[in-house]
Amino acid sequence: MSREQEVSTVFVQVADSLIDDFDPVEFLEQLCGHCVTLLDVSAAGILLANAEDTLQTIAASDENTHLLELFALQHHQGPCVDCYRTSTARINIDLNSSADTADWPAFADHARRSGFQTSHVVPLRLRNRAVGALNLFHTSVQPLTPQDVSLAQALADVATIALLQQRDLGQEQTEKAQLQRALTTRILIEQVKGILAERWNTDPDTAFSALRTYARARNLRISECARQIIDQTLDTRLIPHP
Repeated sequence: MSREQEVSTVFVQVADSLIDDFDPVEFLEQLCGHCVTLLDVSAAGILLANAEDTLQTIAASDENTHLLELFALQHHQGPCVDCYRTSTARINIDLNSSADTADWPAFADHARRSGFQTSHVVPLRLRNRAVGALNLFHTSVQPLTPQDVSLAQALADVATIALLQQRDLGQEQTEKAQLQRALTTRILIEQVKGILAERWNTDPDTAFSALRTYARARNLRISECARQIIDQTLDTRLIPHP
């Protein structure tokens, strides 16, 4: 698939978000995958603010990135946290540079130990304020081109539109409720990933992939399958073992 075709796919998925059974977490997981391909980065993750304006991780291209984002949130430091606070993108961060990482040395050290050398972050924006952040990581020292930066911001804006388009964007409390629903779904899916990983003696990425394949094959939302597993109305033995 060409770059232009994949960009078109993203916008088709945004159009699909107009339907009633739109699954925000699945969309954002897919968007992280598109970011990896379109921007030639090693990993991508999305953080979203809840109703109390506290950042939470909602999607990532892999479990390693998800854990790195959790580290940033637990220690209240990192480019993603700064990006949310300032609504400002920061590009081409050399994680080996003490100057670039002076404000969050612990995050930089953890990122390097996770295998990353370069980071970029752009805000998920609603008008003039941020509602989250899109994180991009390279395992090498590799800059983004100006064209890639523009595309990264466009993808972040698309994510915000997809999350909020079903509501009146002029009502701040309604916006927060919409975002909170997405975060609640993320927590549910994380619980089920852990359950399946433990039952199958595998890693969370593999467990999530099996759950996603099962849901798509039956035209079900991942969140619906996850809720049924929590409620014990879906026998996990029906899901093909990874």
